[in-house]
Amino acid sequence: MIQPFDLPAYLERIALPYAPAADAAGLAAVHRAHRLAIPFENLDIPLGVGIHIDPASIFAKLVTGRRGGYCFEQNSLFLDALRALGFTTRPLLARVWLMAETTPPLTHTFNLVTIDGRAWIADAGFGGSFSPPMLLDDGAAHSAPDGTAHRLIRLDDRAWMLERAGDSGPTDGRSMPTRDWQRQYSFTLDSVESVDLELSNHWTSTRPGTRFTTLAIASRVTENGFVSLVDRQLSEHGGGESRHRTIASPGEYRAVLAQHMGLALSDAQVEHLFHGMQS
Repeated sequence: MIQPFDLPAYLERIALPYAPAADAAGLAAVHRAHRLAIPFENLDIPLGVGIHIDPASIFAKLVTGRRGGYCFEQNSLFLDALRALGFTTRPLLARVWLMAETTPPLTHTFNLVTIDGRAWIADAGFGGSFSPPMLLDDGAAHSAPDGTAHRLIRLDDRAWMLERAGDSGPTDGRSMPTRDWQRQYSFTLDSVESVDLELSNHWTSTRPGTRFTTLAIASRVTENGFVSLVDRQLSEHGGGESRHRTIASPGEYRAVLAQHMGLALSDAQVEHLFHGMQS
């Protein structure tokens, strides 16, 4: 039996003291609150737990358990919340082109939202700079507080590309070291079924030698920028400045997770993650 979505608990988790209206302002409000409150992280993969994307597991982890997650968790939760708020929305799948040398697989999901007959893309689960909901218009653009810019480009009758320009840091290090425009991810508006998400999540969380199966990653949007932790490397971006340091001990790693990501892991989990990392 499918349980109804616990909207009050979700709103408390993202520190939003009201249920916004199902309009453009409401979409922007819940999206921003979600990104500020719930960190992006893949830590259950190096912990050997795996990524489960059924609604009950996602809610128990990200809301009740106050953990973070990656796109298949984050945007599934975000989609359920939007539907509970009265929005018309459905998932999409995308190919992430950052650092890709060949055509990448469909390893990213985000949401298409329709408001007053107009289509918006809303992505609460990409491990990178803040990008608010954007109208699905050729040339639509936005600049984040950390200096990163995003724009939408229509490729043809079916395909779109989201591009980014800015420092490589606010993408968990996945971007080329250039401030020129580069491809972030491409997508179509084709229908996406639950089984499609299951397949893409399985590949992303289990494929040997990929970013998500070889690194321990956590990141979070802040009021003024972006902070990321990739294995032992902590990077903070905001106010036109960037700071970097290497985490030296399990205790420091646990403190950084708590302070910057709002994540409280056990001693055993921290030890397991830290000693399995690249220095």
